[in-house]
Amino acid sequence: MLTQLINARILTPQGWMKDGSVLIRDNKILEVTNCDLAVIGAELIDVKGMYVVPGGVEIHVHGGGGRDFMECTEDAFRAAVHTHMKHGTTSIFPTLSSSTVPMIQQAAETCTKLMEEKNSPILGLHLEGHYLNMKMAGGQIPENIKNPDPNEYIPIVEQYHCIKRWDAAPELPGAMQFGKYIAAKGILPSVAHTQAEFEDIRTAYEAGYTHATHFYNAMPGFHKRREYKYEGTVESIYLLDDMTVEVVADGIHVPPTILRLVYKIKGVERTCLITDALACADSDSKEAFDPRVIIEDGVCKLADHSALAGSVATMDRLIRTVVQKAEIPLEDAVRMASETPARIMGVYDRKGSLQKGKDADILVLDEDLNVRAVWAMGKLVPETNTLF
Repeated sequence: MLTQLINARILTPQGWMKDGSVLIRDNKILEVTNCDLAVIGAELIDVKGMYVVPGGVEIHVHGGGGRDFMECTEDAFRAAVHTHMKHGTTSIFPTLSSSTVPMIQQAAETCTKLMEEKNSPILGLHLEGHYLNMKMAGGQIPENIKNPDPNEYIPIVEQYHCIKRWDAAPELPGAMQFGKYIAAKGILPSVAHTQAEFEDIRTAYEAGYTHATHFYNAMPGFHKRREYKYEGTVESIYLLDDMTVEVVADGIHVPPTILRLVYKIKGVERTCLITDALACADSDSKEAFDPRVIIEDGVCKLADHSALAGSVATMDRLIRTVVQKAEIPLEDAVRMASETPARIMGVYDRKGSLQKGKDADILVLDEDLNVRAVWAMGKLVPETNTLF
């Protein structure tokens, strides 16, 4: 089947293409061109000058539509993934908060099965914990947190190849051995829920921790101990030029001014946008999956107001926030939602940009950056199309 989007403002790796056309055959992009001539036999879709950009690549998300990936069931996975696809996410790495080993095993079984389906948007499992600093637990489940244990993580990694990322606090005993081991297995180690200072971060980077989880959240900045001052995790990560970061770009977890600062220092190539969304994202339910969590002021918090606990954001909200509040150009906002996370997770060969031969993951946005249509692997996502 051929589909042709015409009369589009297309974001390509070379920049914006005006009055362009994207030709899709089955699940692939057949051509991206500034020629609007209709292809014989193609279904023509006039996008009326709207923005046509790559679909979002979500590398940190816990749930949506009232379902959480910690439920570990196919039904929960499908419902949460579909919720985010409606909002412009076309590739996704489901995330587990700190979990027990049986929960990880069950979620990995489910993830593996769904990844094997044709044209699946699920690209792998992300484990946020449970090897985290208890003092920086935030919204994590404290009873599950512990130090890295090779007798635990080695069998998991050897059995479940769907795991593509695993977060840890690098200052913990055994964290360097853990990072080196999973990096050698092709899994991305990421710094998370930590009190690490510069030497910890530099050593961690050399051990394979090349990414930082929800940058600025659950990590200290510049601080004092008695009369002396110390760099925090934040400054340490800034000092390592090649270390990548992700930011919860809902405008609440990280203020718009700081979003702009991250963009200014780390740049498009090393900054990606995440939702860190919980089950209550795009849900009629006002209750979170975790009973300790409340929804207030457009964000998830622990009920005692001691910490933020995740977001209710979706991919389209991230792009709008970054453009409209942080005043970052649309093309850079989109790249941070698609190209950069695809590069970080090693899938840029097929995801993250609109190019001939790549997967047909396409998002159409209007002037106000609202979703008007989403194609995932060449298939129009139901409930998204308001073009025709």
